[in-house]
Amino acid sequence: MWWRVLSFLCFELVAGLLAWLAAAPTHAEVTELEALALGVLLGGLLWFLIDLARGARVLRWLRAGDFSDVLISTGLWGEVSDRVRRLIRKGEQATRDIQNRMQDFLSAFQASPNGVVLLDAQGSIEWFNQMAATHFGLDAERDMLQHIGNLVRDPGFVNYFAARDYQSELMMAGRENTALRPVRLSVQLHPYGVGRLLLLSRDVTALEQADAMRRDFIANVSHEIRTPLTVLAGFVETMQTCALDETERERYLDLMARQANRMQTLVSDLLTLSRLEGSPPPSSSDWLVVSALMRQLEQDAQSLSQVINPASEPRHRLQFDCPLGLEVAGAASELLSAMGNLVGNAIRYTPAGGEVRVKVLLLADGRAEFSVSDSGPGIAPEHLPRLTERFYRVDNSRSRDTGGTGLGLAIVKHVAQRHGASLKIDSTPGKGSVFAIAFPAQRVRSSAAQANSADQLAMRL
Repeated sequence: MWWRVLSFLCFELVAGLLAWLAAAPTHAEVTELEALALGVLLGGLLWFLIDLARGARVLRWLRAGDFSDVLISTGLWGEVSDRVRRLIRKGEQATRDIQNRMQDFLSAFQASPNGVVLLDAQGSIEWFNQMAATHFGLDAERDMLQHIGNLVRDPGFVNYFAARDYQSELMMAGRENTALRPVRLSVQLHPYGVGRLLLLSRDVTALEQADAMRRDFIANVSHEIRTPLTVLAGFVETMQTCALDETERERYLDLMARQANRMQTLVSDLLTLSRLEGSPPPSSSDWLVVSALMRQLEQDAQSLSQVINPASEPRHRLQFDCPLGLEVAGAASELLSAMGNLVGNAIRYTPAGGEVRVKVLLLADGRAEFSVSDSGPGIAPEHLPRLTERFYRVDNSRSRDTGGTGLGLAIVKHVAQRHGASLKIDSTPGKGSVFAIAFPAQRVRSSAAQANSADQLAMRL
């Protein structure tokens, strides 16, 4: 401000002096005073016009919006323009910070595993992330600012949105829901701001399936244990209350032993599954000789065939093929359990006199495939996807007659996954079935050393 006053006084003084000097040669006193006054007046007017021009330049500068450089560097208008420029730059930086922060929030919502939809007070879509687009079939270019009720037509959601009671979540079918591949969504609206709504959705299909599996598992275990317990209790009561001859007593004891063995097998399979799910993966440095595994499987298969088929009936035709010098990395007990389950199932479900072939092949890509094929009744295609589910049976009565617990293929699947292998099932009704486990190349190697392979396997077990 002092510079402004000083410049004004300087203009007045210089203009007055110039006017006085111009009138001095006339030697007229009144004329000099008049000239001095006129000079001061003209100086003030000139200063005002210059100051007005500087103010006009600052005004044009503000209107143009080009704040990259300071227009005037001195004087009051220079200070005004500099301060305005600083304030504008500070405001622009604050705006950029807010935009960056908003972008960070939107990026976080975009990365969320749950669907997020922002709705205005009228229920129109303001923004949504990619997961919400997947859940509800939304398109960013087509559906922005569209009413959510016009896009999500599920009757349950329509009623939920109209009721305006958002205290609880809504369970509804997902956009990609089908009978073979169900998709379930949990949806809830949360009010925020002035009448706005936040729509959150999450895929709970796996949770519902896990809960259903848990309920089915408990029901199945209870049923599987209750049945033999009921039989045992009935036989015990009969033996306690009835006078039985030795033949009847022996028959009842034999039936009781079978039921007890059935419960013991069920508990053993359940413990095996629990151990597989809770233990670390098998080492890839423990190598097993495949031919030794196959010899053990062949002995067990012959024993099982003899038990199932009395001496008077034709037994199964068993064939075991395995290349020499092949080794796989893994846990011997787990592999024997999985392979034994496949061989045992083939024998149980193949009629007497049928053929069961077990072989190991070294594939061209370095993988090894263990397969079990039989000439049994085969399995209908609709049952194949569910065969590895716990307690799933194609024929309940047939499974119980053969001593199956419904857990064998579940154990096979877990063992295969723990060894990085894949389980493949092919079956044609009336033509038999083929179950194959393909081990990855990094768990397969060839070795010429075959000495004492059976003893090595026995030590590992």
